Amino acid sequence: MSDWTAFGRVDADGTVYVKTAEGERVVGSWQAGPPEEGLAHFARRFADKVTEVNLVEARLNSGAADAAHSLASVRRLRTELAEAHVVGDIDGLCARLDKLASLAEQKAGEARAARDAARAEALARKTSLVEEAEKLAAESTGWKTAGDRLKEILDEWKTIRGVDKKTDGELWKRFAAARDSFTRRRGAHFATLDAQRKQAQGAKEALVVEAESLAESTDWAATAARLKDLMSQWKAAPRASKEAEQRLWERFRAAQDAFFTRRSDVFSARDAEQRGNLDRKQALLAEAEALDVDADPRAAQAKLREIQGQWHDAGRVPREAAAGLDRRLRAVDDKVRQAMESAWRRTEPSANPLLAQMRDQVAEAEQRLNRARAAGDAKRIRDAEKALESKRQFLKLAEQTS
Repeated sequence: MSDWTAFGRVDADGTVYVKTAEGERVVGSWQAGPPEEGLAHFARRFADKVTEVNLVEARLNSGAADAAHSLASVRRLRTELAEAHVVGDIDGLCARLDKLASLAEQKAGEARAARDAARAEALARKTSLVEEAEKLAAESTGWKTAGDRLKEILDEWKTIRGVDKKTDGELWKRFAAARDSFTRRRGAHFATLDAQRKQAQGAKEALVVEAESLAESTDWAATAARLKDLMSQWKAAPRASKEAEQRLWERFRAAQDAFFTRRSDVFSARDAEQRGNLDRKQALLAEAEALDVDADPRAAQAKLREIQGQWHDAGRVPREAAAGLDRRLRAVDDKVRQAMESAWRRTEPSANPLLAQMRDQVAEAEQRLNRARAAGDAKRIRDAEKALESKRQFLKLAEQTS
């Protein structure tokens, strides 16, 4: 305080002066007491200014204050000092304020640059988001992913500050337009998809109806082929809605399973029957191949005819075994026929018992045909007719030869 009072004086009439580099100037009048008290009074006023400058300087150096606001405060204090009613080192305080003004201007410039950079970054970010949204709206067909991304863009957009109102409004219009465009394009896509799914549902319902109509069929080969064709059509057809697709597929699959299960049961029973028939025919074949043709051709022929009758009655055997069995039985038949022809040539025509035997065979064939007709078995009838015709021709040939 004593130092600051050194920068002032009080004259005899009580006028208070402050000393500056430019000279003295009047700062007030003191009539209330000794001059020293007057100088102390005006020095305290100067101390208040110093305190205010100290506070501005501390806040500016700490970075807590806005540099532009601090600069305004410094300029205000600098202007006030020119006419302030104080006593103190005004020139020194002005010099401090000038330095603070330079520092504040520097920091204010840095703050402006930082704001400009932040504004530019914010503008670039929002522009990038808008461009991404516009690209999604124009090109993307990953509807869920793109829709989720547009929501993320909106959330990010709300966090970005610093773009001027006009520019921000223009960017927002572009973003909103892109989002609306995407929504319309997605809606049109799903509308088309719904129409396609309804069409697919109709086509697959027709396949299901046909498959269900075939489920009870016994035309095994043709129906199996048709069901496979229906399956190919099913796979080639577009998908219906998830719920309809599952429901129709369950019906389609159930119809297929019903047919193929029945076919499998029938084929299993047929295979079992044919395996039994195979066992019977193998036993008959073993019996035929064991005949002693050379010892008694006529008895061998009679027994063979009996075996052949049982052979036809035994029914079908598995396809892979049928040819081999028939070939072996024909070999026995050929052996017996050759033996009978040899015996016939050695016998007088009038005493030839072969003619009588062949007539008996014709009679037996006629009886077998009658039994087949009575049973109504078309296949047995055809086989019996062929066998009878063959035996009649052999008998006729034998009679002509004798």
